[in-house]
Amino acid sequence: MTDTIDHHQQTIIETALQMAKERLVFGSWGNISLRIDTEKIIITPSGIDYDKMQCEDLVLVDSAGTILAGNQRPSSELPLHLAIYNQRQDVHAIVHTHSIYATSFAIVRQPIPPVVEDLVQIVGGTVEIAEYALPGTDELARNVLVALADRNAVLLANHGVVGVAAEITEALKVCSLVEKTAQSVIFARLLGDVVGLSHRDIETMRTFYCEEYRPRKRDKLTPIEDAGEKTNE
Repeated sequence: MTDTIDHHQQTIIETALQMAKERLVFGSWGNISLRIDTEKIIITPSGIDYDKMQCEDLVLVDSAGTILAGNQRPSSELPLHLAIYNQRQDVHAIVHTHSIYATSFAIVRQPIPPVVEDLVQIVGGTVEIAEYALPGTDELARNVLVALADRNAVLLANHGVVGVAAEITEALKVCSLVEKTAQSVIFARLLGDVVGLSHRDIETMRTFYCEEYRPRKRDKLTPIEDAGEKTNE
């Protein structure tokens, strides 16, 4: 079990560094968690910059938020992470970012429309806005559950983005694609009206991604890549 936890901790650190490299977060803002089994979650600590974060800084908690291991305080957004894991049994990784273009939508409280194919495949449709509540509160967690529903991304009003997935690499990809789409929509609006994809096309592409593309991608992974993709398997 220790080897498994060590592996997951390293995966979180690598994801955090990539998240910072892509400028999806700044300083110590944002957070990452990984559900390693039905009762245990690893989450990033509060107040430590990602370029200084070490595996020993990560915090192991149970499904109620009780600290099982770690010397740091868990992220203040722990209630949000726990609420999502409780509501969505398909989710095993959560990435929360404060990227510039997506946060711009969150500031004006506009959803990001389903206008590009890669976004709707991985997210499942519109990136909706969760009503504002103070960070770290149970109210924010409840608002996020409503806006997230069965999709894989949500905007937090005046705050940032939450991306969820079965695997940590995909949760980060969700946040990256949300940011890319937000930027594209802002630029597209300078040229003219933005045209969204139809509900039927969104459903078709989402089904293809979940039932054909992702399984085929997994089949092509090398043993090392496959180990890096797994969370709760």
